[in-house]
Amino acid sequence: MRVLVQRVLEASVKVDGKTVGECAQGLLVFVCAMRGDTKAEAQKLATKLSKLRIFQDDTGKMNLSLRDINGSALVVSQFTLAANTKGNRPGFSNAADPQTGKMLYNAFTGFLADTGVPVQTGEFGADMKVSLINDGPVTIWMDTDDT
Repeated sequence: MRVLVQRVLEASVKVDGKTVGECAQGLLVFVCAMRGDTKAEAQKLATKLSKLRIFQDDTGKMNLSLRDINGSALVVSQFTLAANTKGNRPGFSNAADPQTGKMLYNAFTGFLADTGVPVQTGEFGADMKVSLINDGPVTIWMDTDDT
């Protein structure tokens, strides 16, 4: 699995003009299930994300996790994180098929919620409009190959 994490002051996602998910201070998490991924990898990545220390402590150092600040997460599916950009037109054959992708996306969000993090989501496979106020900015790429 692959995630792109953005530390945010707030974020929201709309589908057909209607807000379907939002969060206050916390993380906007774009999630892509890759071909061959498993639920075990989704759980490992969700657990690591809940403990990732990227929020500032009283001294201004990135030393606090999402759980430490009582933050929340907005999790949005984004198969384009699997893009192969060798040519001029990205290919997405490394992404999981839609059925598996949706199952792993739902598993990831469930595992993240199981860590105590309040989670809201986008709508898998929908044309979504995402708004955010990036905090920092802090943007981090995580992959199960690196965990």
